[in-house]
Amino acid sequence: MEYTNPDALVSTEWLAEHMSAPDIRIVDATSFLPGTGRNAKAEYRACHIPGAIFFDIDDVADDCEDLPHMVPSPEKFASRVRRLGLGDGNRIIVYDANGGAMAACRVWWMFRLFGHEDVAVLNGGLPKWLAEDRPTDDMPPVPPERHFTARTNHFLLRNVEQMIDNVASGREQVIDARAADRFAGTADEPRAGLRKGHIPGSVNLPTGMLMDKSNNFTMRSADELKKIFDDIGVDLSKPISASCGSGVTACAIALAGYLIGKEDIAVYDGSWTEWGSRHDTPIATD
Repeated sequence: MEYTNPDALVSTEWLAEHMSAPDIRIVDATSFLPGTGRNAKAEYRACHIPGAIFFDIDDVADDCEDLPHMVPSPEKFASRVRRLGLGDGNRIIVYDANGGAMAACRVWWMFRLFGHEDVAVLNGGLPKWLAEDRPTDDMPPVPPERHFTARTNHFLLRNVEQMIDNVASGREQVIDARAADRFAGTADEPRAGLRKGHIPGSVNLPTGMLMDKSNNFTMRSADELKKIFDDIGVDLSKPISASCGSGVTACAIALAGYLIGKEDIAVYDGSWTEWGSRHDTPIATD
């Protein structure tokens, strides 16, 4: 079985050959969880793939929300990416410095959410690029602005009210991308003050399972991905929404599904940061 949508993923070899093409734009989407002590923007300035611009998921976000990196309005998204030189007619390649490319998947999903389909994730990200001793730069480019036409695909986004309704209806299968102990409510959340557990009726798929750790955290084959979904009892022919800690790693589930033909996995943007902080949201630990 081959990927149904292979263009959503590019290899380091492909990028090395095409990075100078006039329509290619490279995006560093690195982001770190709270408490890691790492500064994504500083690391980008020190070392990035030549020509890459930095996409800050906490800046390209709704700053009226208390929750982290929530989806902005289409107007704000268009304004921010235009300044980054990302727009209509570009083929956008996104990577990050984390094993598993989680933040890169978030940016891939955001571009699709706002109607830009010509976007792909660099398989293996910066770690694989560095392991292959490929070139890097420490000078951020200053790209010219480019027009971006935002068209929101609301089918790819879920809010808390929709997720609460789904607990009762069970219309959509819900996949939780957090680690198994967080899903079970036996481990603390990285963000303080959150209740423990998971959305009732959801199933657990830690996103690390989607990656081949022995090969620089590259995405698993189509057959392997299909088996992973099958093993957790998810029917790819039926509606699916994905959740995680704060709407980032859930996008890796959306990418995995997209690669094997499930193009409409929605992401619950507030995810557990929102669900676990409220007192009107039901929680399960079984």
